[in-house]
Amino acid sequence: MKLLFDQNLSHRLVGQLAAEFPGSARVRDVGLAAAPDPEVWAHAAANGFVIVSKDTDFQQRALFRGHPPKVIWVRLGNRSTAAVSALLRSRLADIEAFEADPIASFLALS
Repeated sequence: MKLLFDQNLSHRLVGQLAAEFPGSARVRDVGLAAAPDPEVWAHAAANGFVIVSKDTDFQQRALFRGHPPKVIWVRLGNRSTAAVSALLRSRLADIEAFEADPIASFLALS
C-alpha cells in the first residue's frame, strides 16, 4: 500500500516507513506542493495512493465523496515525526484492514 503524505506531515515519514509502505510519497515529491485539495485527491485516486493528513479537509471529502482514494486522518495534534511514524507503524494491521475494506473511505488514528 502506498501512502501520500499531505503537506502538514514531514517528508521524513516516507523514508521512516518505507518498509511498511513501499512506494509512498509526499505531495511535494509528486509536484503537488501548492496544489489545491481536489488536485491532490485526483492524483491519489489515479495513482493508487491512500492520503494521510492531519487536516479535516480530506476526511470531510472522503465522507462526502467516498473512495478512491481512501484517507487516513492522523489526530495527534502537534507531535513529532517520530510519534506519527510510531502511530502508523503500530496500527499497521488496522491500516491494512482499512485498505481491504470495500466500504470504508476514512480511518481516524490517534
